[in-house]
Amino acid sequence: MRAEFPLFRLGKVLATSFTATLTERRGDPVEHIPVPHRLLDWLAVSGLAVDSVTPAQLALARELRESIHAAATAAALQEDLPESAVQVINGRSAQGRASAVLTSDGKRRWQLSPGSRVEDALGVIAADAIEIVSGERDGTLALCASPTCQAAFFDTSQSRTRRWCEMNTCGNRMKKARFNANRSRTPRQ
Repeated sequence: MRAEFPLFRLGKVLATSFTATLTERRGDPVEHIPVPHRLLDWLAVSGLAVDSVTPAQLALARELRESIHAAATAAALQEDLPESAVQVINGRSAQGRASAVLTSDGKRRWQLSPGSRVEDALGVIAADAIEIVSGERDGTLALCASPTCQAAFFDTSQSRTRRWCEMNTCGNRMKKARFNANRSRTPRQ
């Protein structure tokens, strides 16, 4: 990965990790895939390496990312899914060519064939989004409690009460702000 760009927020759920390539959606947005080679980097660290990315494919990826975010947000709020988002997600899922393979430790992993294109990787991401938004996977969609973030994330905690997309970023930032606010209200002796 190239150091001149912000680090990726990688989680355990492919679809919501992909939506985290745009962070601080309600504050000063930070684009983590501003250029094609950054999408290439993200796909590689996510196990979906492809040989190249064009500007047009980057635009397709961003459209899918925003569609997944819209659908996941609606699902977290228990609202109807936006039809346009559903169409994009379904379209990308249908266009992808990848194989589900079983690993020796009993997990499913997606495998792209040599010469796979970005559209194949996007198909895997769309299929993952379908699985979490439809409720097929054990967990629940939620929105980050940070007022500047509001990222959709997939909560697999036992109690399903997680508040932050990531404790190391949003959670710590909010706890620090609360601590500093309490300190400024407490008179010094």
